[in-house]
Amino acid sequence: MAQISKIEWTQVTWNPVTGCTKVSEGCSNCYAERMALRLKAMGSKRYQHGFYLTLHHDLVTLPLRWKKPRVIFVNSMSDLFHEDIPLPFIREVFETMKKAHWHVFQIITKRAERLADLSNKISWPSNVWIGVTVESHKYLYRIDDLRKVPALVRFVSIEPLLSDLQDFSLEGIDWIIVGGESGPQSRVMDAAWARNIREQCIRADVPFFFKQWGGFKKSKNGRMLDGCIWNEMPLKADMAQFALE
Repeated sequence: MAQISKIEWTQVTWNPVTGCTKVSEGCSNCYAERMALRLKAMGSKRYQHGFYLTLHHDLVTLPLRWKKPRVIFVNSMSDLFHEDIPLPFIREVFETMKKAHWHVFQIITKRAERLADLSNKISWPSNVWIGVTVESHKYLYRIDDLRKVPALVRFVSIEPLLSDLQDFSLEGIDWIIVGGESGPQSRVMDAAWARNIREQCIRADVPFFFKQWGGFKKSKNGRMLDGCIWNEMPLKADMAQFALE
């Protein structure tokens, strides 16, 4: 079955891979790691190894069984471009996404360099969106790697936003998501940082999605920025058949 997601910019999650390793400061308070360890403690067979990288071959074709069109976040509990995931497995995942053409698939990676290296070895169907995480100014180079990928929709997930990004180029980028960190020990996002990115998106005519302020109780802090809910989606994508709330 599909795992219904509470993430505001998607509908369901699909995890043919679980587990990961930390690569940058945005990983410090990883929600996926907390969830994986909790599921292990609850006796979940999928998470018997906790947050150790695990390939679930039996789940690779799962979306083909979902006949109703969905927006699907791929590997919310891992990173599809992790260095220990073999290219043949990644290609299997992409083959499923190509066959399941009635869905939209969203992928986010922090391994932007590997993404760029493998991008010409993978077939990119138009229903696959690819994004990179940029949590602070130190990782803006990931956007340069993203631009090398021949996907219809390329986006940047700026979550958790940990510093002011100043002005950066949005050339070749189709969507920006911004959010603060949530959960225990969450780091505070300055409102000026979020506003700065929003204004850059407005000037560049790039859709802007404000996901959350974050904090220990993120629902209490909400997701309104200056009195508005920012739910903009990529202009290139035909989203008419999907109802994101």
